[in-house]
Amino acid sequence: MIRFEQLSVTYGDTAEPAVRGVDLTVPEGELCLLVGPSGVGKSTLLNAVCGLVPHFTGGTLHGRVTVDGRDTRTHPPRELADVVGTVGQDPLAHFVTDTVEDELAYGMESLGLAPDVMRRRVEETLDLLGLAELRDRAVTTLSGGQMQRVAIGSVLTTHPKVLVLDEPTSALDPAAAEEVLAVLQRLVHDLGTTVLLAEHRLERVVQYADRVILLPGRGAAPVMGDPAEVMAVSPVRPPVVSLGRLAGWSPVPLSVRDARRRAAPLRGRLAGATPPAAGAGESPAPGGDPVADVRGLGVRRGRTEALHRVDLTVRPGETVALMGRNGAGKSTLLTTLVGMHEPASGTVRVGGAVPHRTRPRDLLRRVGLVPQEPRDLLCADTVAAECAAADQDAGAPAGRCRELVAHLLPGVADGAHPRDLSEGQRLALALAVVLTARPPLLLLDEPTRGLDYAAKARLIDLLRALAAEGHAIVLATHDVELAAELAHRVVILADGEIVADGPTGDVVLSSPSFAPQVAKVLSPLPWLTVSQVARTLEATA
Repeated sequence: MIRFEQLSVTYGDTAEPAVRGVDLTVPEGELCLLVGPSGVGKSTLLNAVCGLVPHFTGGTLHGRVTVDGRDTRTHPPRELADVVGTVGQDPLAHFVTDTVEDELAYGMESLGLAPDVMRRRVEETLDLLGLAELRDRAVTTLSGGQMQRVAIGSVLTTHPKVLVLDEPTSALDPAAAEEVLAVLQRLVHDLGTTVLLAEHRLERVVQYADRVILLPGRGAAPVMGDPAEVMAVSPVRPPVVSLGRLAGWSPVPLSVRDARRRAAPLRGRLAGATPPAAGAGESPAPGGDPVADVRGLGVRRGRTEALHRVDLTVRPGETVALMGRNGAGKSTLLTTLVGMHEPASGTVRVGGAVPHRTRPRDLLRRVGLVPQEPRDLLCADTVAAECAAADQDAGAPAGRCRELVAHLLPGVADGAHPRDLSEGQRLALALAVVLTARPPLLLLDEPTRGLDYAAKARLIDLLRALAAEGHAIVLATHDVELAAELAHRVVILADGEIVADGPTGDVVLSSPSFAPQVAKVLSPLPWLTVSQVARTLEATA
């Protein structure tokens, strides 16, 4: 269905191709997962399938890509629209109309289909994706999982043979991610749709893949094969695969179910041992002035009560993970802490200041926020210019921001334009910009969106070092593995209220939705991460 023939793509004046020597075939009616470290060209490969590369992005394309026999060099995206449906990382940016039903019809209107055909296909898609009750809803009022399903539906109504998705679950809570993956499986198994998707949250997706394409980077040739075989050699892998490799299981397990069936001997070796401290270790001792103190907070956004009677105290050196389904109020709480919302009730104090009454320049040295969309913080034309501006705004020594960038993004050139970076690279650059001021309180909204496992490990090391220096960190995340590795406390929000607040192990082990893979495999033992298991086995060897 999709044929790559010695494909290489080079952008602008860059010395090295974004992708090189891709020569493989994706069969019809399979779910093919594209994996690899950040910046190796996954998005470029996806965009080459739908014709955006090179017709929209520019650059030089060598070799050939054919989709259902159509050469993307001679067929621009508009001539591939009936064959390839594309869903990007941000479903809201994908929408062009106001309501769900109008969005489902828009693609067919663009192709000039007859009204009776359009009506029938809209009804079929509403039923297929479970969207019938949402047909009249404004797309801006939908949850993350609902938005992603509508985005998929808007391209399905044109009956494409190929569906291309870039990070479809990266911004979704675990339940919403399962909804989207169930839809993709149904498309593959029932309709014979060919699905090609790139995803960093491999713990969610790899067990559903028919094939895996690994882009190793650094000029190495792509590898395509059975998911278990590719994961056995892949530099990026989910925790359940890492646990299997640590335990010496062959083939490596791809799902919690597979791992539990083989984990009895491992549980026997761990029984009776005490796991090392999870995450960042023990919480800091109480005492001293909190860096953030929220009491009885209520926030209204239009007619919606986004937060209701929220109490939260964060102390120096503490790392807190905010979790909960999409729309629970996590982002609203973070943006209230930086003064973007005036409380309707209650009080908020950050470093002794009231955020919405404090000048931004003064607040910068008390609290820093890395938003979900890092491009909102980036306005310069080069990485070097962003770093210079960050040093100046923070009153920091020249070069401090660049040092942080070098740690988080090794190898990124000073002259690179932020918009040419991958999503994960842009997020790391935005984080470096915020950290330049060394604020006592650091807020991160979905900090691992778009990051591969190696980049996430570097981020965890940096945040642990900041916590050890006394910085308080609050992160809103759907990444249960990140919370297990990093957080002292987990706070769960639901419908704007706090429903759980306690030590990481106590909260995540009591919740199937928020438990990491290792905890599910080794239950009822209290291990949370692969690193905990590795340290225990090493100590008891």
